Amino acid sequence: MDNLGIVFALLGAAVASLFSGIGSAIGVGKAGQAAAGVVTEDPSKFSKVLIMQLLPGTQGIYGLLIAFITLSQVGILGGDADVTPAKGLLYLAACLPIAFVGLFSAISQGKAAASGIMMIAKKPDQMSKGMIFAAMVETYAILALLVSILAIFGVSAL
Repeated sequence: MDNLGIVFALLGAAVASLFSGIGSAIGVGKAGQAAAGVVTEDPSKFSKVLIMQLLPGTQGIYGLLIAFITLSQVGILGGDADVTPAKGLLYLAACLPIAFVGLFSAISQGKAAASGIMMIAKKPDQMSKGMIFAAMVETYAILALLVSILAIFGVSAL
């Protein structure tokens, strides 16, 4: 099968964007549920809780970025789309860190953001502390993004 390498690389790009996107959707949804409750009681807190709700959405962006980088490196977005099966598997492996860490960290970040939103409900002046709690989870998504980027460019250099 001549296109097996491209199939593996496309699978990696799809997994990166799908899993991290699913995680972000779940995380943003969890935080949104908490935010809706707070805004129902006090509409003036909308902007503060909206910022908190958006935090788990970054992992989906990271997965999309990895998908775009992968697609450009393998020639799907322009260039020669000739990838060996071995390289295709390497691209797939390179996409896995952000796929799985993005999935689980976004869900966890959504839970942390929801707790921060509840903190804003009672003490709006403590918003920065709630953001820090949620942002700590982001660290691991950024590390996974970095690993995926380095791995993709490493495969390209082979």
